Amino acid sequence: MNIPFKPSSVNGKVVAITGAGGVICGAMAKALGACGAKVAVLDLQLDKAEAVAQEIRDAGGVAKGYEANVLDKEDLAKAHNEINKDLGLIDILINGAGGNSPKATTTQEYYEPTDAEGVISFFDLKKEGVEFVFGLNFLGTLLPCQEFCRDMIGRKGCNVLNVSSMNAFTPLTKIPAYSGAKAAISNFTKWLAVHFSKEGIRVNAIAPGFLVTAQNQALLYNPDGTPTARSEKILAATPMSRFGDADELLGATFFLIDEACASFITGVVLPIDGGFSSYAGV
Repeated sequence: MNIPFKPSSVNGKVVAITGAGGVICGAMAKALGACGAKVAVLDLQLDKAEAVAQEIRDAGGVAKGYEANVLDKEDLAKAHNEINKDLGLIDILINGAGGNSPKATTTQEYYEPTDAEGVISFFDLKKEGVEFVFGLNFLGTLLPCQEFCRDMIGRKGCNVLNVSSMNAFTPLTKIPAYSGAKAAISNFTKWLAVHFSKEGIRVNAIAPGFLVTAQNQALLYNPDGTPTARSEKILAATPMSRFGDADELLGATFFLIDEACASFITGVVLPIDGGFSSYAGV
């Protein structure tokens, strides 16, 4: 793991990270543990959360895994109570839980009338799929804020970091629910930044571009390891001509959550995309 710098104000702070059993937020959790933070690793699957926490502990850090469904208020309250008992009041919340669903994904980039088997058009998208994706991403950010930000009221140096996406700036084809939900997260980040501004709680977001994770591996690469047609289009539209690595999110993450670096920054959604959002294609 490449840790770009150690944020000075994070040492000894309690950092809660949702979705931390995954690749991206797992990397964040391990990096923050190496910087002296006490890390609450939250994930829907306890074994994944505890595996990341164990890596942090093995490296000399302080961490514990917690099972938490970000769409269940009672579940979040239970995890919150356990974190307070084990680690103390939460200083920093990173909302990383999210994802897409095949039920909310079209097979076509552009609509074409067809009766071909297996083709999912806009008209075939499942209501439950769209609700799941929007709920997981948007409500899965709002509800943890409602629960964990209670610890931040009346205390200095506390902040929230949400995980948006480049989809929030320009929606990608095929994934309307995910794009819309991430746009909602960007909007909510700005709203919450204003709402908590008088309490001194900063709220920002990062907007990752294209990274290879377990969730999108099949979308970006064929079974033989060659790039898919969609992957080739992504790389052609990314001036740096490559996918990002989870470690490359750490610098921006550390900067935004570090009070010494970003004490006057709130309501920002920072792209980390290899130039994707700057390229018009010509």
